[in-house]
Amino acid sequence: MRELQFRRSGRLVWHERAEPVIEDPGDALVRPFLAGRCDGDTLPIHRPVSRALQAGMALGLVDPVIGSICGSVPFQGPFAIGHECVAEIVEVGPGVARLRAGQRVVVPWAISCGACPACLRGLTSKCGTTVGAGTLAAYGFGPASGEWGGMVADRIRVPFAEHMLVPVPDGVPSTRVAAASDNLADAWRAVVPGLTAREGGSVLVLGGGAKSIGLYAAGLAAAHGATAVDYLDDDPERRAIAESLGARAHPARRGGTGYDVVVEATSRPAGLRRALRALAPGGICTAVGYYVGSGTRVPLMRMYAMDGTLRVGVSHARATLPELLGFLERTGFPAERVTTRTAEWDAAPAAYATRTTKLVLARTPLDPENGR
Repeated sequence: MRELQFRRSGRLVWHERAEPVIEDPGDALVRPFLAGRCDGDTLPIHRPVSRALQAGMALGLVDPVIGSICGSVPFQGPFAIGHECVAEIVEVGPGVARLRAGQRVVVPWAISCGACPACLRGLTSKCGTTVGAGTLAAYGFGPASGEWGGMVADRIRVPFAEHMLVPVPDGVPSTRVAAASDNLADAWRAVVPGLTAREGGSVLVLGGGAKSIGLYAAGLAAAHGATAVDYLDDDPERRAIAESLGARAHPARRGGTGYDVVVEATSRPAGLRRALRALAPGGICTAVGYYVGSGTRVPLMRMYAMDGTLRVGVSHARATLPELLGFLERTGFPAERVTTRTAEWDAAPAAYATRTTKLVLARTPLDPENGR
């Protein structure tokens, strides 16, 4: 079977490997037919960062935790890439009773068991069963995060299938949830809990780094009744998408303070400091980017004076998915507007390297009903 493999910056190829098989009674095999490219995947694809990050870790300039996620030479190829997909189940193990072949499902990016203390607290990306002594257990990050392969593949094995696989509601188009495995779920956790606690609050999104996450966050904020949603980005295409989702879009240089919820999606330390300074008293900032430096500065005294909260961490998509998919079913929120390019599955090696905000790879499902 084929899987998409990252070799080096700017070069991806189809790689032949053995087909996965049911290894445990609780496993399932699925066939992805839509695959979203995570915002974070573009870091090694568009820039040769491996040696620079390795040198940075050796000099103490880059936090060594990145090596535990992406290897001692971070993002060094070859490894199977991709960790967002909508798939159809093709086979289930004998211990799987609540799922069946042919079902349309979202596969979360991180592997979790659903039963350990971390999973029961909603920390599904820090599962005590699958992560063990490591940092992450995930698809698409390479051997340091487990031998799970990537999601741009003919088949993938999913352990703990009854917990991991989340059926897509019948009324929700597959294209709407192409990023639900990670980026869309990440945006949900960045705005919805904060707005739930601050009904009618105001939201600021600093976009342009975690490109699709910022757009999903702006749209979800508007859809959840924020009194104001300001989206800042210098890219006119993304500003137009943000406005179509109900946000007010401005160039990145625009200032502003007094926001109840701030989403930092520039993936830059300066953006992080700016986001924290924009908080209203008691406000909450969620940073969704990578901050690899070992000495990233934050304005702690400002946060103290404003009683501000900063949340930084991996997204726990599996814990979020039921609520997120239920919202999409009820409201018809058009998350697919964030997709700026849809490419044929067979064109993945070239398409995955495209410089575009949100890429989705697509192929025909085995069951035509799954294409709805």
